[in-house]
Amino acid sequence: MMELHFTRTNGAADEAIDRLIELVGDVHDPDIVRELILAALKAGQEDGDRSDLKFMNVALKEMRFTTKVFSPYRQVKKVTVFGSARTEPDEPLYKTARLLGERLSEAGYMVITGGGPGIMQAVNEGAGPERSFGINIRLPFEQKANPIVAGNPRSITYKFFFNRKVAFLKECHAIVVFPGGFGTLDEAMESLTLVQTGKRQPIPLVLVDEPGGTYWSGWLTFLQKELLPRGYITSSDLDLFEQVESVDAAIVIIDRFYHRYHSLRYVGDKLIIRLTSPIDPLHVEHLRIRFADILTDNGGFSLSGPWKEEADEPELDHLPRLVVDFNRKDFGGLRKFIDAINAL
Repeated sequence: MMELHFTRTNGAADEAIDRLIELVGDVHDPDIVRELILAALKAGQEDGDRSDLKFMNVALKEMRFTTKVFSPYRQVKKVTVFGSARTEPDEPLYKTARLLGERLSEAGYMVITGGGPGIMQAVNEGAGPERSFGINIRLPFEQKANPIVAGNPRSITYKFFFNRKVAFLKECHAIVVFPGGFGTLDEAMESLTLVQTGKRQPIPLVLVDEPGGTYWSGWLTFLQKELLPRGYITSSDLDLFEQVESVDAAIVIIDRFYHRYHSLRYVGDKLIIRLTSPIDPLHVEHLRIRFADILTDNGGFSLSGPWKEEADEPELDHLPRLVVDFNRKDFGGLRKFIDAINAL
């Protein structure tokens, strides 16, 4: 058996992989594709069960199909909406979710839901099939594609929850969560965890309830009375989300987040924040003083143009930059910092 390595030390195997890539043609990023092929070959050499290979095979196929479905819409902002599959059409929250989908569509957003009934169907109804993604999960009960996304080219059905969650979080520009059961709470907490730990870029995370509802206020009380005093979370973690009782308030939060902020990227130990409009240099020192707690020791802010390390994103060259010596710990503080930039 030939021992394979990801370095180019595999002799004839490397040559065969190169020929295969050349034969297929039009392969983007062949260096990465080469490693994918090697990973598959290495997995096949290892002493695992057939079920292990089947698991990896399905996971990769689902990830590839996700990219195929979403890639034509990468330039369109999308909002992921979570909520109960058991919410009935005559309930106030169903009507609120339908209105949210309608308003998001009118504002230029597309929506991503779990593609099932309840809140998911309401949002897809409001947005309409042309502005909707439905990313379903195979379950023995309850979760069938709703009629809005059934047969839609933007509909995906997953075997694995983790692939589905990647699609929910990777492809969206905002998250809205309605009340729901274990699945909804799991999705809300996973979203919070990824943003809190910096595994997902900052994003508006909006919790919606009906006027006077206690679902999210009771959840927030639990965080404040049980998690915060024990040190399981910090007070700035509570800045990662906002709670509202109306569609208008949710839309305002999402729109406001992208008023000046565009995106971010790390280059070495620097955080590069891309902006849709420039910041007056006079504001930079004020920001440094106000947000000193999110900076590294002796860190600061500076204005900049595009960095050479961003050459793979030439479509963003025209955007002004704000360079931050971010401590990579206080992501709640970073969210407040982005809010402050948008408010200038």
